[in-house]
Amino acid sequence: MISTWLTDRFDLAVPIVSAPMAGVALGRLAGAVSAAGALGTIGYAIGKPEELKAEAGIAASSGRPFGIGLLAWLLDHQPELLDAALETRPALISVSFGDCAPYLRKVRDAGVVAVTQVGTVAEAREAVDLGVDIVVARGGEGGGHGRDAVATLPLLQGVLDTVDVPVLAAGGIATARGLAAVLAAGAAGAWVGSAFTACTEGANADAAKSAVVDAVETDTIYTTALDLGRGAHWPSEYGGRAIRNTFAETWHGREAELEAAGTRSDEPAVWVGEAAGLVREIRPAADVVADLAGAEDLLITMWQRCTDLRDQMR
Repeated sequence: MISTWLTDRFDLAVPIVSAPMAGVALGRLAGAVSAAGALGTIGYAIGKPEELKAEAGIAASSGRPFGIGLLAWLLDHQPELLDAALETRPALISVSFGDCAPYLRKVRDAGVVAVTQVGTVAEAREAVDLGVDIVVARGGEGGGHGRDAVATLPLLQGVLDTVDVPVLAAGGIATARGLAAVLAAGAAGAWVGSAFTACTEGANADAAKSAVVDAVETDTIYTTALDLGRGAHWPSEYGGRAIRNTFAETWHGREAELEAAGTRSDEPAVWVGEAAGLVREIRPAADVVADLAGAEDLLITMWQRCTDLRDQMR
């Protein structure tokens, strides 16, 4: 079994945290991921605190640790969601995208592991100054929302060289090879989203799951047009990566015009990263976790090859 800070801290069999994808990762998916030996998280954007607590109860029924992910810019309007999340006593709470400082302090003061996602090395420094327990280095190839400033691998290297807290890699990691790569680089684990977007336990529609399975790695687009088209006013620095659709193709690069016109989209956005091309079937979360666990064999093989090469050079 691979042993890292992440697996040791949360008693995991696989150093994976499933990303808190709003509309996809509710209690059923989070619980299934946790039951399979990774750490599942619930993604909650905005809604009734009682509903969040109910989803947390579903996740907790696995008897294993789970997490909750919230959005700082929406907590500004509904801070009671953080109170509700803390009441459920999750293993970790992630607060990202916006002014996270007051919320992360509250998480830490409650004795819960505090996590935030960053898209640059400078953001990672700021996160450590705020006292986070874990930094998630999220590259631009990741699905859903975040920065598109730096790709995962250069971002991960820069963050690992800069901070002294555990770092999870996010963006483009959907197979055992990807997990092995970031572990070899020094990450404590991976924050995986796209690989779980076609799981049977996900709350997203079957049509969205099928769209992910049918997509190839070049089928996504990073844009703010999809948010404007659904009336979601994310901070301007955070676009989103999703499968290309007609609305995105029409309005990408014309966002000012779109906002002025107030045009709305009737096409659903399927948020997923470039790793969509590695998601080939709709299947249970346990199968995804089991495949990712294959990183251990890859790392052992790599170590053996390095050892053999060293011996040959002596």
